[in-house]
Amino acid sequence: MMVSFTPCCARPDPAFRWLAGLLLGCWLGVAGSALANDKSAVKQAAIQAAPQGYVLDADVNIALNPTLEDALAKGINLHFLLELELTRPRNWWFDEGIAEAERKMRIYYHLLLRRYVVETGYTTRTAATLSEALALLGRVDNWQVLERGALKSGRRYDARLRLRLDTAKLPKPLSIGAVTSDKWELVTPWYGWSFDAPAAPPVSPTLP
Repeated sequence: MMVSFTPCCARPDPAFRWLAGLLLGCWLGVAGSALANDKSAVKQAAIQAAPQGYVLDADVNIALNPTLEDALAKGINLHFLLELELTRPRNWWFDEGIAEAERKMRIYYHLLLRRYVVETGYTTRTAATLSEALALLGRVDNWQVLERGALKSGRRYDARLRLRLDTAKLPKPLSIGAVTSDKWELVTPWYGWSFDAPAAPPVSPTLP
């Protein structure tokens, strides 16, 4: 006589279900944090020729997590670094490094004025709301990154750009904690593009 067996699904142990739920919650938390970080990104960037050299125009979307927003509201300065790397591709060898440029920026909330203050380069501006301040912080206009003659007109170059929070500039107790906590971390993915170096415009003659 042939005997057949039908598989039976056993009910999972309660401890197993608790552990599975915990792992799922952790995974969702990490995924949610990653999605929040992905909101900060360089949306566009371009290098143009100017009489004094080459300038960068860019637009960066900046999204702060609740920890950074709370730090701003309490008067803590947030320092950012805009980092540019420029190379020239070569067919049979490593790419040639042309230049690396870094721009320091800062945002803070002025408790007396009740306005956000944004410092980019030598420019200081204020905004009534955080969204307006972040838009000012993420807008880069005419940032000179190279001197005149640094690029050869018509030659192909590769560039990449990113923005990151400078955790070393946080108050000491926070900067130490930032090493082990992603709550004090903000960095955009590298935004890369290629371009043909434009011809430099003529320099306007100086009046005597």
